[in-house]
Amino acid sequence: MIGMVRQMLTCHWSGRRIERYLDADPSAPLTQAEVARLETHLASCERCAKLADQHRALHRALSLWSGPAYVDPAAVNRVRTFLDELTEGRA
Repeated sequence: MIGMVRQMLTCHWSGRRIERYLDADPSAPLTQAEVARLETHLASCERCAKLADQHRALHRALSLWSGPAYVDPAAVNRVRTFLDELTEGRA
């Protein structure tokens, strides 16, 4: 039971640091001890390793996405129409 609680706490601790670890964000750096603890946990916890892999995949996908986002004027008009109907009580 104590081992399970310890694992849950370590997973929670790790989950809150994975993005900072992968981003290497200079405004919120991890200490060397935190990096070592996190890497040790990721090597032994399949669940947290999967979470880190998902974050890596997201980072890769976002890095490939460049340029301004295209906004579909028809979609904007549909949203405006819906909001107008909603505020007028017709939706």
